[in-house]
Formats: sequence, C-alpha cells, structure tokens
Amino acid sequence: MQFIELFDMQRRLDAFIEETQNIERDVFREKGLALLVELAELANETRCFKFWSTKGPSERAVILEEFVDSIHFMLSLGNMRGFSLEEWPEVKEEGELTVLFLETVTTVSTFISQPTEKNYKAIWLKYGKLAHNLNFTVADIIAAYCAKNEKNYERQRTGY
Repeated sequence: MQFIELFDMQRRLDAFIEETQNIERDVFREKGLALLVELAELANETRCFKFWSTKGPSERAVILEEFVDSIHFMLSLGNMRGFSLEEWPEVKEEGELTVLFLETVTTVSTFISQPTEKNYKAIWLKYGKLAHNLNFTVADIIAAYCAKNEKNYERQRTGY
C-alpha cells in the first residue's frame, strides 16, 4: 500500500462518521483541536517531558497507536482543504523530543488559523521528524494506520 492511499481511506472513514453521526457542518476547528489533543497524548506516552518521574515511556505499540491517531486527523484536515501528499515525508534529523513536540504544537496551531498548503506540509515535516526520532518506519505507520482505521469503523458501529 502506498502512503497516498491513506487519504482516500480517511475520506471514506470521515464520510462514514459524518453519516453515522449526522454531521452537517464544518468541523475543521474541532478536528484541529483533536489533532492537538492527540499530539499531547502522544507526548504523554513518550514521557519525554516528565523530568520528575523515573518511569520510562510506554511500549512502542502504544506510542505508535497514539502517533497514528494524529495521522487520522492530519489526513482528514488535508482532505477538508484539498491538500495531500504523495509520500511520507522522511526527515532523518535527530532532535530532542520535548522540543519537537513544542515545535509541532506551534506548527499545527499555525495551520488551524492559517490553513494553507504550505502550513499543512509543515505539519507533515514535523511528524516526519517525530517518526524518525521515535524509530517508526513508513511501513510501521501505514500498518498501524490501517489497523486503527478499521478499529475506528468498529467504534462507530458500536456507538463509541
């Protein structure tokens, strides 16, 4: 499966959710806030900022699932504004996770207030760098996204 196919998968999931939940209004800002919440949940699972704790990060699978929760909203926001990417932005730069999360929050916030294609692509570059620093491959991300996509359908079917 190619990365670009995820945009279509997300488009179908969003249509299903909108139909199931009777959504008839623009939920761009809600999805933007959801992306920021998912980013915070991802940071929480890495525990990178918890200088006061000796407990380590969550298991890799938990962190990857949180990572792809963000990807769902990124794809959805892009679809809403007519933006997409042909391939995953591999950014092989080392960085300190706390700094990366703070930079990504700023980048997402900028996109929400100024939804341009340039600002959209900037989010993906930040996530590309996060993926590299979390040791996630494109194959990891696509497989986890597909699994979570199906789980999201099931949640809708069962009244999540």
